[in-house]
Amino acid sequence: MAEGGKGKDSSGGFAEAAPGKRADKRSEKSADKSPDGRKQTPHFHGHRDRLRKKFREHGADSLADYELLELLLFRSIPRRDVKPLAKTLIAEFGSLSEVLAAPYSRLAEVCGLSDNIVTDLKIVHAAAAAMTAGKVRGRTVLGSWKQVLEYCRIAMAFEEREQFRILFLDKKNQLIRDEVQQVGTVDHTPVYPREVVRRALELSATAIVLVHNHPTNPTEVTFDHA
Repeated sequence: MAEGGKGKDSSGGFAEAAPGKRADKRSEKSADKSPDGRKQTPHFHGHRDRLRKKFREHGADSLADYELLELLLFRSIPRRDVKPLAKTLIAEFGSLSEVLAAPYSRLAEVCGLSDNIVTDLKIVHAAAAAMTAGKVRGRTVLGSWKQVLEYCRIAMAFEEREQFRILFLDKKNQLIRDEVQQVGTVDHTPVYPREVVRRALELSATAIVLVHNHPTNPTEVTFDHA
């Protein structure tokens, strides 16, 4: 017979019984309650409300990169303080744009990021690239280099391998098509002039912009115009 929560061990003596699952559950529940027994709201809930209010009232320019990343992570991680994770990601990759543009495999290495969370971040990146492409498409590209640079940077600057990209323009210097012509290694990509000319003729392009990224220096994108 066990007495007072104790039972006999193999030597015939008494040993303390291991705490059961019920005790664990009671301790978890008590941690969520204040001393007077009322249920407590996690401390980060108020922070989330304040951050959302700041965004609504003052816009994205009032927020640091890690705070914007927090806002994105709120929906993927509803029951956890995400500020430490957001700061870790910014420290690891450098900026919000670099976090979103980072390869899936690199993001998956970060502790605390599940496959679903990484997928959510890549969806945001894809949406940003599509929006930027919409700003460029149909515009006079040679008079809108800022939009072109922004688009190319989002689309390719953080790729792990070097890409050779071509922007095909019509006689008004408006974008007809944006295509990745070749994908190479970390520091080299082949260029075949015959293929470039053939494709330009197929699209009836009157001008082209040649672009390639630098995986060893993600902030740099090189342009040439012909």
